[in-house]
Amino acid sequence: MSSCRRHVLLAMSALLTCTLASAAQQSTLKAGVFEPPGAAPDFSLQASTGGRQALANYRGKVVLLGFGFTSCAEVCPTTLAVLAQTRKRLGAQADQVQVLYVTVDPERDNPERMRGYLRGFDSTFVGLTGAPDELAAVRGKYGVTAERNNIGNTYSVAHSSSVYLIDRNGLLRGMMPYGRGPDDFAHDVRILLNE
Repeated sequence: MSSCRRHVLLAMSALLTCTLASAAQQSTLKAGVFEPPGAAPDFSLQASTGGRQALANYRGKVVLLGFGFTSCAEVCPTTLAVLAQTRKRLGAQADQVQVLYVTVDPERDNPERMRGYLRGFDSTFVGLTGAPDELAAVRGKYGVTAERNNIGNTYSVAHSSSVYLIDRNGLLRGMMPYGRGPDDFAHDVRILLNE
């Protein structure tokens, strides 16, 4: 084999290796991944849009599932603002994404209150509430913790703050920790949308 031909083959091999590495990097979720992905536990709760909604109703869309409450001072509004920014970054693809927000505070969060609160972030967000035992069952399926803490005449709720990424087929694919920005979410959502 001539020296020139050997160099061309080495260059092509290096280019192929870089291309494959780049493709692998682009297809890696930034969220913590569930390997292997399993079916996202289904549930049906009272929706801020009226009536009951089941998770299965959103098949065909990527679902970003969060847990929080409308009286939350910092974590919840930060998370919801990031999710609203994520939808903006997705442009035309935003219509293929649904944010669902399950309350951890059913005592205060009825459908009307959740609707008004979530509209302040994005009019497409859907809040979900229900009886305390229904919500506890949903939290249990996702490993979400919620603990009421009394503060004088009122209370707050300490809770898990990660957002679950569910693909179009209803598979639980990732869990994005609190504090990640809209670019990370948009990156992962695009991967799931393009599969």
